[in-house]
Amino acid sequence: MEAPAPGTQPEPGDDEARRRLDAYAYLSAPERLEHIAIMRVFCGTLLADLAVPDVLAKLREFGGPGAGLDADTLTARLEQLERWGNLLRGSHTVKASSITDYQRSRARYQLSRLGERIQRDADGVLAEADAAREVSNELLALVERGLRELAELVTEPGGIAPQDGLERISTLFVQFAEFADSIRDFYAYLGQVLARYDLDSAEYQGFKELLLDYVEAITEDVAFRAPRISAALNRLWPHLPALLDRLDAQAQGLLAGLSPQSEGRSETRVQRSRGRELADWQGLRGWFSNTDGQGSQVDQLRDATLRALQSLLANAKRMLRSATGEMSRRRDLLRLARWFDEAAPQDAHDIAVAAFGLYGARHLGIPPATDEVVPAYTSWWTGPVVEVPVALRERGSRAQRGRTASAEDHSAQKERLREAARERAAARKAAADELRSASGRFDDVRLTSAALSLLLELLATALGNAQLERRAGADGDGTPQFGLDAALSEDADLGIRLTVHRTAGARTLLHSADGNLLLDDLELVIGRTSATADGEAEVSVS
Repeated sequence: MEAPAPGTQPEPGDDEARRRLDAYAYLSAPERLEHIAIMRVFCGTLLADLAVPDVLAKLREFGGPGAGLDADTLTARLEQLERWGNLLRGSHTVKASSITDYQRSRARYQLSRLGERIQRDADGVLAEADAAREVSNELLALVERGLRELAELVTEPGGIAPQDGLERISTLFVQFAEFADSIRDFYAYLGQVLARYDLDSAEYQGFKELLLDYVEAITEDVAFRAPRISAALNRLWPHLPALLDRLDAQAQGLLAGLSPQSEGRSETRVQRSRGRELADWQGLRGWFSNTDGQGSQVDQLRDATLRALQSLLANAKRMLRSATGEMSRRRDLLRLARWFDEAAPQDAHDIAVAAFGLYGARHLGIPPATDEVVPAYTSWWTGPVVEVPVALRERGSRAQRGRTASAEDHSAQKERLREAARERAAARKAAADELRSASGRFDDVRLTSAALSLLLELLATALGNAQLERRAGADGDGTPQFGLDAALSEDADLGIRLTVHRTAGARTLLHSADGNLLLDDLELVIGRTSATADGEAEVSVS
């Protein structure tokens, strides 16, 4: 999407349009096959949020491009799909046996509505064969009959029963949508075929019969039934608003559960079934009759058929000129290709020289390196390669042209990188301040994601630096007891220090926006580093 011109303000819906278009980005990314495999895993579930181990197991079960992904790469793919809007963060209680498992399992994802719709359309495009689709002409007759019967029932005394009206309208619009889709697909295929200029006589004969017979039957049927459908719609149109109101009073669908205050909110918008709103009927009427001065779809169908016949005539003229040798050299090129196919290797070289003037390579006067002695009988095919300067190869001269380019200014990029580093440092400092301010009352506070991530980082470093010491005594079964010695970690830049003690029966519960973390038999001590303590006492958290 192009950026707005300088000095102009974007439309109010531009941000929403960009967000929706970003959801298509995974189909053109370099890792598109892996993204599609991941999206198919989520499309195979209903209202289920999956963590990295769940998705990894299903990918390996299904096989294909996503089966070789490891946990770290899959996590990066899931996070990217969430940023594009194809996935949403899920909420689920996490049970993990280690910190690594907790970090991977706490992030659970579920399919967004937009992501499901895009993946469904993509699978439909990949599954369809590149062939002509038959036009469902019989559905047009059903649409005509359904409209005529509906108009008769609406104009009768007492009107139509609401349930009967709902069934007839739903059936009518399903039939019309299928017919319109088949028309569009068929004419898109027809335009793709007529754009070719390499049709031979057999292909041309087949497409000629397709156009003259099948397309003619389609246009005649549409031209015959369009006035009848327009007449039925004109008869039904005055009674349509009252009919839609009766249907809404009978069955409001999802709208029945919405309050008047929530109907206008974006998160509670409801897409009605086809035929339940007046705009759907206006689109149906505009397909068969000219209501806005821009022409109906029937008129466009007639024009498209005329253009197809003109393209067919142009192909016929080209084939006639090709037969007489007036324009195309197709016949000559086919004969030359047959000669190449039947010739021996040496004869094929002679034919190429005679037809295209492709003679053998000639010396250009560029000597090889002085330390390389190449015998005169060495073939150019296996001999060393001589580097030819670009200027000599393109212009035939070694002289430098133009002025020397100035050094590129990277100050803007450096400033952006410095600003990003400052933001990251400020975020980590705020997380450290949050941990120190929340010390001693972790049961009553809810940590942010940044604070919990910093705490897990310090905890992993402390446990990695821990040393086990054997204590006196043993358990009842004779198992020796071990304790943690010097299990601590600190960050001098942030001025925070974490000390871990192993205490039997201790339970430390941390609440955060990403879930709850329960540490058994561990007691945490959070304080300032020695450089910033200034006599401040450490605080024990258990």
